[in-house]
Amino acid sequence: MKRVFAFALAAALSTTAMAATDPRTVPTQLPKDWQVKTREVFKQAIEIPSVHNRGQTQKVAELLASQFRAAGIPDADIHMMPYEALPGDNTTALIVRWRSPHATKKPMLVLGHMDVVEANRADWTFDPFVFREENGYFLGRGTSDMKNGDVATTMAAVKLMSQGFKPSRDIIFFYSGDEETRGVGATLGSTKWRTLTDAEFGLNADGGGASYDRNFRPLGFGISMAEKTFQTYFFTTHNPGGHSSRPRPENAIYDLADALKALQAHRFTPMQNDITRGYFEERSRQEGNSPLGQQIRAWLANPNDGAAADAIEANPLEVGLTRTRCVATMLKGGHADNALPQMAQATVNCRIFPGVQPKDVQAELQALAGPKVEVIPDPNYIGVPTPASPPRADVVNAVKAAAMRFHGKDMHVFPVMSTGASDGSFFRAQGIPVYDVDGSWGISPDDERAHGLDERIPVRAMYDDVLHWEMIFKALAG
Repeated sequence: MKRVFAFALAAALSTTAMAATDPRTVPTQLPKDWQVKTREVFKQAIEIPSVHNRGQTQKVAELLASQFRAAGIPDADIHMMPYEALPGDNTTALIVRWRSPHATKKPMLVLGHMDVVEANRADWTFDPFVFREENGYFLGRGTSDMKNGDVATTMAAVKLMSQGFKPSRDIIFFYSGDEETRGVGATLGSTKWRTLTDAEFGLNADGGGASYDRNFRPLGFGISMAEKTFQTYFFTTHNPGGHSSRPRPENAIYDLADALKALQAHRFTPMQNDITRGYFEERSRQEGNSPLGQQIRAWLANPNDGAAADAIEANPLEVGLTRTRCVATMLKGGHADNALPQMAQATVNCRIFPGVQPKDVQAELQALAGPKVEVIPDPNYIGVPTPASPPRADVVNAVKAAAMRFHGKDMHVFPVMSTGASDGSFFRAQGIPVYDVDGSWGISPDDERAHGLDERIPVRAMYDDVLHWEMIFKALAG
């Protein structure tokens, strides 16, 4: 999942108020010896280039497994699960069960992924797979998406084990190896490997968290309880072609261009669910009587007010939150510079509002594209709509307590819908509700660098995340 502060609202808030304390300068409460241990494991994880087709994810799994093993988890409860993701891409998932000696509750599942997006060394300021610490940040590919969450959940559990903590329910850790590509690991984890992962609910370290604006004022802690459905479609048109010296009105590239221009101007029907309503109610409070705040209140009062929804989505921080959105991402066509094109194709990626069927989006896109362009879904991945996870008071209260401890009473906690996709969607589809509750944080928008250049996380945020998960484990498995 591209780790994005989905609740980042900095540009919408006034920048004229007096700046608050820079949270990066506040000392972490994590004891020094655990800082050293966490940093060393984090460094090792970042310096393993666990990108698809490199065959390195197994090393991340072994690194995390070694921490659990040293803390006392027996080999019988540590499972390396090799599988093929993309064709020829052999990767691994890790499943670890921390057993309760006297379980009084059903198990709890903790989700993460060990793979990262490729990083081009020539584009980065430094080698993306060399761990760095400078100016109050840890830097490197995966520092925020999401080896921070892998390490924080692991070290929090190890820390609690060292203190003799005995959970009241089994805690199952599931770290997949291909979340950034096809999600085969999460598919297997939620189905074929269900005997190892079955749980009452899941907590996802690949989302959630707090953020501050550039004046260091708290912007809120979002708990993602719903995800859009990921689905790619191909727009394809064919033509007999011919010699480029004799152009005809019918041209595959022009026909495709017409369809893409129609897509650019199209807006799907606005929609709301309980999660997005909760998010926009919080946004309305934050915005007050600003023009955006007025539009949000108008849309909450009348979900059929398309003009208000359009005005909301015109704000770059709210794109994708009021409806299904589709966008062209890749192009190919033609075969020679002196020949009329015989084929043109565009890849169109859609993030579909929860509950909407991909086939219905396909039909809408086909009507939009017209008869000259065929619209078909990617045959290698058919998205499955997943329901929003029902709010759980125990999860929300645990997050509120942690947010107040590390960020103070002004860090409001509220639900969000992720516009991206994560392994959580596969478990939601199989009836396990999932909540994105990772405790790392950053400055918005400066630290929103997942999948991008010079990825980073504040040093204190990494250490706070260990303490955050320690509190979550105690609250929900104590």
